Formats: sequence, structure tokens, C-alpha cells
Amino acid sequence: MPKKGFTLFNPNYIVRIALIAAIYVTINIIFAPISYGPVQIRMAEILTVLPYIDPAAIGGLFFGCVLSNLWGGLGIVDVLGGSVCTLVAAVLTHRMRKPFLAPFPPIIVNALGVSLYLHILFLLPYWLTVLYIGIGQTIACYLFGYPLLLVLIKRRIWLYRHNW
Repeated sequence: MPKKGFTLFNPNYIVRIALIAAIYVTINIIFAPISYGPVQIRMAEILTVLPYIDPAAIGGLFFGCVLSNLWGGLGIVDVLGGSVCTLVAAVLTHRMRKPFLAPFPPIIVNALGVSLYLHILFLLPYWLTVLYIGIGQTIACYLFGYPLLLVLIKRRIWLYRHNW
């Protein structure tokens, strides 16, 4: 839960949202060839562990995903579908009780949710698309995101969670 006196219009909170969104978009643009399509490793998903330690990351990831998917070229379906999946996953990540579970919601929500429209857009079998997206998410979230989260927690960097 937010600290006492928390407001959504707190300048520090808004800056953290913008910073996370900007980093998310930048990473997606840098890694664009592997960030879009039915077979992807969206390296920006490394950041999906941040809601575990900072509620501002929920908005940052959502807005970052909206902007990234506008740039990505798959149209409004991807902008809406991918962003809603990211929002749901971010909220669930924030509710996780153990750091090891923080990468789990983005993997499951994106593998099942994003695959719903990607399999239609690319005419691929749904479960094969789930497998592709799930593998890419696991690489980004557990292989890279989880170690990032552990470093941030251990060094007490960027900790805005209420129980720290």
C-alpha cells in the first residue's frame, strides 16, 4: 500500500511512471527485431518485476507498452490487447508476496493473453503461440528480470513498497 499522504499526483510518483515508461519504450526500440511478433523476446519485459517494489511501475509499464505497441506496427489490437495484458500482469506482480513469484504474472498473462490475438493476426495455432510467447517471457522475466529485482532489493535501490 502507498505511504501515508500518498497522492496519485505526487511529482515523485509521476516522474517514476514516466521514467519506467521511457526506459521500456527505449529498450523495445533498441531490440525491435526481437520485440514484436509471435516469436519474441521482449527485453523490456525485464522491467515487469518492478511493480513488486514500486507501484508506480504499474503505470510506467502500461504507458510504456502503449507507446511501444504504437511504434511496433501491429495496430490497435496490439496497442489495446498488449497494454491491457501488461496492466493486469503489473497489478498481479505488485500483489505477489515473494520476490521469486514476481516474474510469474507477466509470463502467464502475456503468454495466454497476447497469444489470443497474435495467433489470429499471424494465422498460427494458439497453443504454439502460447509456447513461443511463454518462452520469450520466461527468458526476459526470470533470466534477466528476476536477478535485477534481487539486486534492487539487496542494495535497497528503488524500494517504494509499503513493507520495506
